[in-house]
Amino acid sequence: MLLTGCSAADRPEVADVARTFEDPAADPQSRCALLAPKTLAALEQEAPCTDAIEQLPLPGGEVTGVEIWGGEAQVRLRGDTVFLTETGAGWRVVAAACRPEGDAPYDCEVEGP
Repeated sequence: MLLTGCSAADRPEVADVARTFEDPAADPQSRCALLAPKTLAALEQEAPCTDAIEQLPLPGGEVTGVEIWGGEAQVRLRGDTVFLTETGAGWRVVAAACRPEGDAPYDCEVEGP
């Protein structure tokens, strides 16, 4: 019961992080700051995050659903699905630009190891 209460309280923050990350008008540096450390490191393997983030297909859109399981979350937007994890610095994106693959895991353009 207590986890449900915490999850409900976190919904607006989780949705806001996903919306901000997906917002093409947001500053690239601010968007990069919303990535979980391992996801940031994976994204920066080929280019600095601020350059790479602008090349990603992040269609975003209106939030259509938020699910939270303890310290993990999924935000469904009209054009994307974003996965987040709770860190000491708040909620951070672990995967984005994700498409469902039927019964298989999502296929994501941005994700950590």
